[in-house]
Amino acid sequence: MIGGISAPSVLIAQISDLHIKPVGLRAYRRVDTAAALARCVKELNRFAPRPDLVVISGDLVDAPSKAAYDNLVELLSPLEIPFAAVPGNHDDRDLMRTAIPDGYARATGALHSMRAIREVDVVLLDSVVPGCDYGTLDAEALAWLESVLAASSARAALLFMHHPPFVTGISHMDLQNLRNADDLAAMLRRHSRARLVAAGHVHRAALTSFAGAAATICPAPNHAVTLDLNARWPPSFVIEPPAFHLHASLGSTSSTNVTLSLVSQTIGRVTGEGQATRGVCR
Repeated sequence: MIGGISAPSVLIAQISDLHIKPVGLRAYRRVDTAAALARCVKELNRFAPRPDLVVISGDLVDAPSKAAYDNLVELLSPLEIPFAAVPGNHDDRDLMRTAIPDGYARATGALHSMRAIREVDVVLLDSVVPGCDYGTLDAEALAWLESVLAASSARAALLFMHHPPFVTGISHMDLQNLRNADDLAAMLRRHSRARLVAAGHVHRAALTSFAGAAATICPAPNHAVTLDLNARWPPSFVIEPPAFHLHASLGSTSSTNVTLSLVSQTIGRVTGEGQATRGVCR
């Protein structure tokens, strides 16, 4: 307790949708995603209190290639905090496993993983459907999650995946969300220790509730999907102040009493493209 305010007992930083290209290339030929990630890593390293873990919730690269993942690993090398990653629709499981080989639940196939940090279980779910922009949790993923959540009733569980299980009102992104969200919802209703479902994919912050849990979308450190609720434009992006999310447990030995606090931490401005720039996603 500091000045009457509880200090977090567990602090998880979430970054998402890095879209790293091979050295020297920009996403959509306009966005310097490498520089954006470098700024993000610098901000994470200087943040106090230091997070226990950084979760990267998908789309680590823009188009999967060994060169892109090699650049990603180099850009993440200054990060002084342990990290765990789950793939997005822009990723390739095999290339990602080779580049970031640590901590997966299976030796082949989907890249699920779990980290236990004091009173919290951090669960990363691979929702990728190879070759598709949308996501699903297949039977194997659901069975694995069931086994993880059933292992304890006392510990809080925070779930991270790429595809959000809820709609945002941005129609072209809602077509690409988690297709079998009802299956996930039914499981969360059976396991109340799941306190958070945190996604990426949409490149802008969102907050709602889902099956009794808090549900969020993490903004990106680079470009944002245009907030177009009327489908006025083709799928496009804008340059806005980048940010990452912080998920804090304020401490308890009971999953029903863990207090979660969400903070969106700005990273600074993306320079060189112009704050009002809009680009078409191709």
